[in-house]
Amino acid sequence: MTRNRSSFFAVSILFVLLFAVVGANAAEEGGNAATERATEIFKWINFAIVAGVIVWVFGKKLPPVFRKKAEAISSAIANATSARAAADAQLREAETSLANLQKEVAELRAFAERESAAEVERLRAATETDTQKIAAAAKAEIEAAERSARLELKALAANLAVDGAETLLAKQLTPKAQESLISNFVKSLERRPN
Repeated sequence: MTRNRSSFFAVSILFVLLFAVVGANAAEEGGNAATERATEIFKWINFAIVAGVIVWVFGKKLPPVFRKKAEAISSAIANATSARAAADAQLREAETSLANLQKEVAELRAFAERESAAEVERLRAATETDTQKIAAAAKAEIEAAERSARLELKALAANLAVDGAETLLAKQLTPKAQESLISNFVKSLERRPN
């Protein structure tokens, strides 16, 4: 900054000296041509001073603005680059996931088929076990019913035999047969040794 001021100060002194020399020269020539020439030189000097001030103002004020803009643009580019890299990574991940999706679907389908077959086999085994249990229970029930029926049949047969024997006895056992039976019984008792 001090360098810019000293340069500006030196340029200003140079212009003032140039202006003084031109003014002295114009005074010596003293004519209309000299005045026009001096006026033209002053215009150029004035233009140079205004241009110098403009260049100095822009040289002082614009570089920080341009630096800020350049930093903002660089930051935006860096952000866009990182966002693009993240988007590319997500895209690759999605493509990988999509490529693996068919494989995963096939694995899931195979797993479901294996599970289904295992479940069918388990149900078949459970059904077979239940069938065997039901058959064993039915066989036991049939055997129990058969025993019960045999016992009832034996009891019925015994009752019928007793009834038949009673009826037969009643027909065949006359008072005379009764006396004969009793006397035979008494005789068999007498023969026995005490």
